[in-house]
Amino acid sequence: MTQPHQIIANLLGVSEDILTDLDKKMTAHTGQSGVFEQLALDLARGPARREALLDRIIKLDEILNAYLGRPNLLELSKNCGLLCQTALELRRPEKGFFIKKEKAIEMLETFAPARLLEHFKSNAVRDLVEQEGFASVFGALRFVQDKDWMHTFFDKAYNDLTPDDFEERAVELKILAPGWLKVAEKFIEKKYHNVSHLKEFGVIFVIPLAIDTPGEIARIFTLLLHYLNEVPFYSSLFRKAAKTTDFASQVKSLLRGDVPESAIPESTGPVWRVVQRYLAKEDQTDFRLFEPHVNPEAEHWYKAGRDLAGLADRLGDQGEIFKAWLDLDYFGQINAGEHVSYNLIDLIMTLVTKGETKYVYHQQEALWNEIFVRYLGREKLNELIEENILT
Repeated sequence: MTQPHQIIANLLGVSEDILTDLDKKMTAHTGQSGVFEQLALDLARGPARREALLDRIIKLDEILNAYLGRPNLLELSKNCGLLCQTALELRRPEKGFFIKKEKAIEMLETFAPARLLEHFKSNAVRDLVEQEGFASVFGALRFVQDKDWMHTFFDKAYNDLTPDDFEERAVELKILAPGWLKVAEKFIEKKYHNVSHLKEFGVIFVIPLAIDTPGEIARIFTLLLHYLNEVPFYSSLFRKAAKTTDFASQVKSLLRGDVPESAIPESTGPVWRVVQRYLAKEDQTDFRLFEPHVNPEAEHWYKAGRDLAGLADRLGDQGEIFKAWLDLDYFGQINAGEHVSYNLIDLIMTLVTKGETKYVYHQQEALWNEIFVRYLGREKLNELIEENILT
């Protein structure tokens, strides 16, 4: 019989020794024993084929699409309708701490976005913002301007930011107008890249593509919920940074998603790293993925899953499917040599890409969080992430 530490190590892609050592240190630190044994038992629930799980996602997607009135993104730029209304009913963030719009325009005037101005045949940033709207113009920067411009803008325009350049205002959800589609062609070579956000400006935006693939509306809607959790999280960190003497450098570090590049030091006690982005998207062999760590991204998805479950009470018997994924964010199994993730966003992304990529990294990061939570609780997880995200 496979030992508990080995079962979990197989899912995380780490050596059993790493988890055995972590268990020993965490047990001594917290007094909690048998954590890995119980977690392995929980993960041993009846196995499911990926195809069966994907069939359930297709059903969820269809129920959600019907509930939201089968939204046509091309018609929602002026009124986001049920799509945004429902997302905000499930997760309405408090006002955030964001760069003032006037300051943002001044920053853009200093580093004029030539491609964007040329496309709209505009001579002035201010005129373009007035014509197209703040959220649309700033959201478009990342898919219109080239990387060199973006790096220069970030490296230089953000250097002198002070707390006085920020203000309290509401998070904005924006479906871009159809006219942005042509501009966005390079950014959305893969259709599942059409939802994004700007933490420092409090903007969440969607490029209006046709919803014609199973899983599309579920992907868009859950991403909205995810960002409605993530943007306020970073806003609270901006507020915290405002009380320090190196505000601008802390804001830039948070926006870059910095993760220390040195190995975790040897210690007689447990040491966890905070990994504030999905490193597996960049390099699946990154050594930091194989050290004990927690990930705020996975926590935002955990919260988004609970928000999504709020639809259950609105849909009667059909709504039960939205509760089915609660507490499965960390759940995975090795079935016949294949790693199967039960994580909702892993399954949605696998479905949308038509199996081109079988996603598992959301589940793996959630499993690291779950290990920590089993010892010290979710409240302590969130507290320590916020305290140590920049260390």
